[in-house]
Amino acid sequence: MIIRRPPDLPTAEITDEALYHDRRRWLAATAAAVAGLAVPRSAAALGQGQDDKPTPYDVVTTYNNYYEFGTDKSDPAQNAGGLKVKPWTVSVEGDVKKPGRYDLDDLLKGLPTVERVYRMRCVEAWSMVIPWNGVLLRDLLKKLEPGTNAKFVEFTTLADARQMPGLRYDVLAWPYVEGLRIDEAAHPLTMLATGIYGKPILNQNGAPIRLVVPWKYGFKGGKSIVKIRFMETMPKTAWNLAAPNEYGFYANVNPNVSHPRWSQKTERRLGEFFRRPTLMFNGYADQVGSLYSNLDLRTNY
Repeated sequence: MIIRRPPDLPTAEITDEALYHDRRRWLAATAAAVAGLAVPRSAAALGQGQDDKPTPYDVVTTYNNYYEFGTDKSDPAQNAGGLKVKPWTVSVEGDVKKPGRYDLDDLLKGLPTVERVYRMRCVEAWSMVIPWNGVLLRDLLKKLEPGTNAKFVEFTTLADARQMPGLRYDVLAWPYVEGLRIDEAAHPLTMLATGIYGKPILNQNGAPIRLVVPWKYGFKGGKSIVKIRFMETMPKTAWNLAAPNEYGFYANVNPNVSHPRWSQKTERRLGEFFRRPTLMFNGYADQVGSLYSNLDLRTNY
């Protein structure tokens, strides 16, 4: 098998909007500007001992896992340009009071927008720091009103062979499906992203809307979402179906649980030479650890 791929965050974790809109200035930033982007105070509160500066935009948008467009890291940027993202509809199904087929703008209408800088960790042991903008998933849940039996939320990615050349290969059982427990979905760190660096999200990064769960490995972040389904039972997810001994449903970043073919104790931050230690829950343990207080994370990987 080919394998590539307490409360709300403090405001100091949010990148200055002016820097978003001036990529050249950001990429050429002086040490002082970088210090402004780094978030030592909030990072320390999150358990991160080192400053986090955003990964350059050109890296974030050209080094991607999106198998619907190919399995090489460069394939999505090369092959996703023709994906039609307007108009875009999302079906809301299952145990929810407001089901229906929504235009994306209508689905998100009235929800407050947020900007967050998150560490993102891939199961392949590389990582980035990405400024996202979008909405909190919990705000969408409040709008849609899940039923009392909804214990999980399932997210389905578009599968259109006319636009997605990677679908011709049986790397996974298409369409790509991911899911969260309802309490994970309602956590204030969980986002539905529609942009990066203050710009509309690019096709290779999951346009027009994707899931962002920063304490989990990157494959949990379903891209180009076309269906949200509320369920009583745990959804069957793409990588868990493909290789259940390697990819569990929870997929929490955990340096103490190795992938069967490599260690997860360290990671390579793209743009850095030396490897760094991997942090439990990707450094967000103070925020999300209580979600798993009664769960054996070695068994429920």
